[in-house]
Formats: sequence, C-alpha cells, structure tokens
Amino acid sequence: MVSKNQIKLITGLQQKKFRKEHQLFFAEGKKVIQELIHSDFFLEYLFTTTAVFPDVNPKKIINISESELKKISALTTPNDCLAVFRKPEPKKINETGLIVALDDIRDPGNLGTIIRLCDWFGISELVCSEETVDIYNPKVVQATMGSIARVNVSYVNLEKFISETNLPIFGTFMDGDNIYKTELPKEGIIVMGNEANGISSQIEQTVNHRLAIPRFGNLQLTESLNVATATAIILSEFKRS
Repeated sequence: MVSKNQIKLITGLQQKKFRKEHQLFFAEGKKVIQELIHSDFFLEYLFTTTAVFPDVNPKKIINISESELKKISALTTPNDCLAVFRKPEPKKINETGLIVALDDIRDPGNLGTIIRLCDWFGISELVCSEETVDIYNPKVVQATMGSIARVNVSYVNLEKFISETNLPIFGTFMDGDNIYKTELPKEGIIVMGNEANGISSQIEQTVNHRLAIPRFGNLQLTESLNVATATAIILSEFKRS
C-alpha cells in the first residue's frame, strides 16, 4: 500500500523544484526501471501492481493496486510499476571524441529522444545549457527508454564551456555547408539549437564550422527539421565519416 506521504512526495517530484529539494526522481515502466536498477542509480522505492523484479531487495518493493498507481503516475495510462531513484552526483565532462551540446531545448520528448540517439551512436557526453529542460523530468526519463543510464548529461553555462574548449565547434544553420559534402572529424562539439529559434546569437558566435542538412523536396517549402530528427541525421553522418 502507498502512504499519503509517499503520494505527496512522488506527485511533487513531477516539479523540478521538488526534485531538486529531495534529490529524487521517478521512472515508470519495467524496461526503464530495470535499466536504472542495473546502473549506478540508487533505488529508493519500487511500487508495482504485477511486475516482478527478482534482483531487487524485497524490502524496497511495495505492492500496490492499479488505482493507487494512478494516483502517483505521470502517465495518462499508467504502466504496471513506478520506481523512485536518488539523483546521482554530477560527473566530470570527458572532453574527448564527439560531444553533443544542446542550446535551450525545451521539449521533454526531444531531450529524451536525443539522449537515446547519443546512446545509439556511442556519444557518452551530452552537455546542456542551463535553460534546457531537466533530464529528470518524468517525460524525459520516459522518452530515454533507459538510455539515461548510459549517457553523462551535464548542465553548464554553455557559452563559457564552449569558449574554453579546444575542440572544434559545429552548428547547424540553413546557410551552412552541405553536411553530405563536408569532411567531418572524429572529435568535436555538435551544437543543436532551440526548437523555435535555433542556436542563440551568443552561441552562434562561438561556432567555427557551420553545417546544413540540405532540402531535397521540389518545392523547398519546409522551414526546418525537428531538432531530434536533425540530431539523428547529423550523428549518423559524423559516425559514417
């Protein structure tokens, strides 16, 4: 059974200020929870209606009803389990290889998808501006499908971080060089911009390699690509090169 205090805590964790205050976040669904359990994340509680977790200390498992799960779930249609984890200590950024940097990404689904893409393409470091949506937002955690356990996500003053690095800086712009005809290195920082406004003017000044994904449509009327879709194309080209 889930207590009133636990309901209050978990529903509060849907808000960033309470996640920061308690240093906790939650995940839903067996796949995501198992990925986090088998990583460095520390499990506090695991609430379940039917899912079985043989590797978890039984003292941390709380069996609840579907109606109780609905009270604590952030999903319209709740899954069969929800787990509360402690937020890990920030790790140092490893400035080698390819790094993805996000300039003010606001949509949780986009951030979650980009984390999955980094995991897929072997990008271990994702650097976010301080304005980017919180990685521990329940919608972000859900969208990562467990990749949150394998990508180091850091929040920094992005302009300062980029200005101090020795790595080449790549950004995507409509007037950039055709990415399919550009020789791409094995190291560098790839900056992806805000969904509505692209890369900010401050960050644009630090970019020394402007890239573009060309449009092939006959009418050439599509204004832009979704940032997660663009990230997939760009990472694929960097890795292919």
